Amino acid sequence: MKVTGFSFIKNAIKYDYPVLEAITSILPLCDEFVVAVGNCDDGTRELIENIDPKIRIIDTVWDESLKTGGSVLADETNKAFKEISKDTDWCFYIQGDEALHEDFIPTVKEAMLKYKDDKNVDGLLFKYKHFYGSYDYIGSSTKWYRHEIRVIKNNPEIYSYRDAQGFRKGDNEKLRVKPIDAFIYHYGWVRPPEKMMAKQSNFSSLYNNGTPSIEGAEFDYSEIDSLDLFDGSHPKVMHNRIQKKNWKFDQDISIKNYSLKEKVKQFVMKLTGGYIIGEYKNYIKI
Repeated sequence: MKVTGFSFIKNAIKYDYPVLEAITSILPLCDEFVVAVGNCDDGTRELIENIDPKIRIIDTVWDESLKTGGSVLADETNKAFKEISKDTDWCFYIQGDEALHEDFIPTVKEAMLKYKDDKNVDGLLFKYKHFYGSYDYIGSSTKWYRHEIRVIKNNPEIYSYRDAQGFRKGDNEKLRVKPIDAFIYHYGWVRPPEKMMAKQSNFSSLYNNGTPSIEGAEFDYSEIDSLDLFDGSHPKVMHNRIQKKNWKFDQDISIKNYSLKEKVKQFVMKLTGGYIIGEYKNYIKI
């Protein structure tokens, strides 16, 4: 079985993306790794090329015309995916603000071996933990997606969908996936407040051009509807970054700033044991 990791990144240092940790977290599962590195101006390319000899860099230029709905992110994902060796069986996708806990590596490998030759399985579906404000809190409202595809077969008909959250194949067909008991930890909302503001401003520019950031402005983490305390352990690759945290964020988790719509969703979810009204599912579980 051959496994290739793939990802894309641009200006990771400027916007404080934990891309080194993201890539390193899945390297034990990968025989090689392809990274599409965009036209950076902050030393990101040098950072990536010094991580591990397994990594192969594809230099890219982001298409400025694809700033509708974040489609440039899918375009960059597809550039990396298309460069994967044809003899690869599984492709493990990781974004620059995600990480796989080392405890789940055996689970992922077992599923890869089990479904490698199953033609009905297009990919593997992961659970998610979304961290917010600091490494001590996770989002608990229904706006945070609970699952997403991160491992796919090396099928040329598969492509990154919309803004690179998931994948589809052929003529807009959802992938058929096997859910596995493994979590991806998402750190996209954990940065120093000034870095978070810069990152969000840059990110919004990928969606209909967004709005320019104000130099020195800080992101207001208090504008959140619901959080829970995280009582587990973080991936080892994140420990050094966590120890260097230099800002403070505290939140009273008993405060729930739910909209009426969210209150209804929470009520139904508790009543049914987990069903979320209108939950977006870009996959078919099999």
